[in-house]
Amino acid sequence: MTDILAGGGLLHTRLRASSRQLFWLGLGMTLVGIIAIVFPIVSTLATALFVGWMFLLAGIFLLVGSFTIHGTGPFFGALLIALLMIVAGVFLLFHPVAGAIALTIVVGAIFLVQGAFELALAFEMRPHSGWTWMLLSGIGSVILALVIAIGLPGISLIALGILLGINFLSTGLGYIFASRSKPA
Repeated sequence: MTDILAGGGLLHTRLRASSRQLFWLGLGMTLVGIIAIVFPIVSTLATALFVGWMFLLAGIFLLVGSFTIHGTGPFFGALLIALLMIVAGVFLLFHPVAGAIALTIVVGAIFLVQGAFELALAFEMRPHSGWTWMLLSGIGSVILALVIAIGLPGISLIALGILLGINFLSTGLGYIFASRSKPA
């Protein structure tokens, strides 16, 4: 129990010890975020290519690993998944624009499901404080999903890059502010 109570002081001590590294990491992430926002097409295509390479590498590893699986059903299941991942990876590497469209559709679907969940949660929380923030978040996610859906396929060349840039920017700022934290 004393470890839990002392956790805030321990955390602050560790933050202060690494504040310089946190600051530079945050500054780097912030700059990457700004670059991704300023050049959204480049960052979107880089994302599609990165995902393509990950699918290809994971598919190759799974393909090799599938030959160590015993049993016809599990072997063919792993083999099928490996081949699908390899095909998806190769497709993304040779057709990054089409891959960006597919990834944007997936992101839009995730935002729509997230928004629906947050709206339902907001109405369930309604008598409690803070429910309006959840409602606003849900509405924002649904609106973002609709903007993506309405803007397809053209928006797919910038949407991922901008979203990635915003994520890197907010992460970088978070690290910068964490590096400057002081105990309450």
